[in-house]
Amino acid sequence: MQIPSQAVLLRIYTDENALSGAESLISVIVKRARAARLAGATVLRGRMGFGESARLHEVRPFDLSDNLPVVVEIVDEEFRLRSFLATLADLTDIGLVTFEKVEVLRYGGHRAEPRT
Repeated sequence: MQIPSQAVLLRIYTDENALSGAESLISVIVKRARAARLAGATVLRGRMGFGESARLHEVRPFDLSDNLPVVVEIVDEEFRLRSFLATLADLTDIGLVTFEKVEVLRYGGHRAEPRT
């Protein structure tokens, strides 16, 4: 898959215990991104954070019920990511969603080719 040198980084913030039905919300998002044939997705687990509720999520030693913040990052063309976001409308536990313009310097084993 060829990705343009100018792209967009989509970040989706949620927490690791968020569900969509019986399945993990982050798993649903990543599977849908793969089905949409986006360039790739990465899930990052945070050590501490808070969101709209101001409830602090953090690692607590000896506590098995940590509910840490997670961020799903996806880089692709803006129009593809905006279309993809529409497929997530049914997912209610998504928190903040952001777009950021990025310059892709390398994708996989190949350098990104400038768009002509």
